[in-house]
Amino acid sequence: MNSVSCITAGRRKNAVARIKVSDGSGKIIINNKTIDEYFGGLERLKKTALKPFDFWNGVRDYDFYVNVKGGGISGQAGAISHSLARAILKLNEPSKAVLKKEGLLTRDPRMVERKKPGRPKARKRFQFSKR
Repeated sequence: MNSVSCITAGRRKNAVARIKVSDGSGKIIINNKTIDEYFGGLERLKKTALKPFDFWNGVRDYDFYVNVKGGGISGQAGAISHSLARAILKLNEPSKAVLKKEGLLTRDPRMVERKKPGRPKARKRFQFSKR
């Protein structure tokens, strides 16, 4: 691996993605797998994860090594997208306006609501019986 250009982290739900960017040829490795192996046939998730690249054309100059853990596969795709946007921001400061306008730099704060006592789920209630 060549010299590391930057390291960033991104989060979504309970997933955390850490990215190391180095000089290279544009390959993206997620947990020691290619992006096609990692997401399988789920094109929607691949598209979500790589959305920041739609607004930046310097992809071919760098390699992206992603370490993602926690949450489900959808949350992990969002975390990868968030950390890629932060990495692009470090590499190319003028792209900030476009990334911010698209909402890629904002951490999505939505989390699963906790289960409450006396209820079967977070908001669901047991059936009410009048008699």
